[in-house]
Amino acid sequence: MAGKMYGYIRVSTKEQNEDRQRIAMDEYGVPAENVYIDRQSGKDFERPGYRGLMEALKEGDVFVIKSIDRLGRNFDEILEQWRIITVEKRAGVIVLDMPILNTGLQRDLLGRVIAEMMLTLMSYMAETERENIRQRQREGIEAARLRGVRLGRKPLEIPEEFEDILEKWKKGICSATAAAKCLGVDRHTFMKWVRITQAV
Repeated sequence: MAGKMYGYIRVSTKEQNEDRQRIAMDEYGVPAENVYIDRQSGKDFERPGYRGLMEALKEGDVFVIKSIDRLGRNFDEILEQWRIITVEKRAGVIVLDMPILNTGLQRDLLGRVIAEMMLTLMSYMAETERENIRQRQREGIEAARLRGVRLGRKPLEIPEEFEDILEKWKKGICSATAAAKCLGVDRHTFMKWVRITQAV
């Protein structure tokens, strides 16, 4: 007897629309009553929809998702959920946007191994790229530092009209907040300029 087919849809907030994922499930033939939905962050797996689906999922069933990132925020989480579904649950996985990862249509051991190898390779490539980006950022910062470049936000120059506004503030004609507003800055910046000019 063939297993059941379940679909999982997740959107990050209630404002997002799950229609794109739902249409993909319908087109693939996932029964509407077997589609579980979570409308919340993917920060953890304490989600009612996902939890309900995992309780329903049995050996020989098929787990369908639109894209692999529906399983987690990063590849460590994705790999863990993949292991739970395919190894512990002994269910198949269909990733509609990436058929090369599918195990649901390849019930033999080789198909599962190939799909898991591809997922692991993708994880390695993604992590390597993230590390390369971080390395390039570190090298760029160090090169800029050696050239004498000052990194960070360029400080605002004190405008010419500051002196007039400062005198009014000192005489109590206006508050620091009002003075800052006249200069088009926030109160913190105005007080910083006050300290700079008093220190000169």
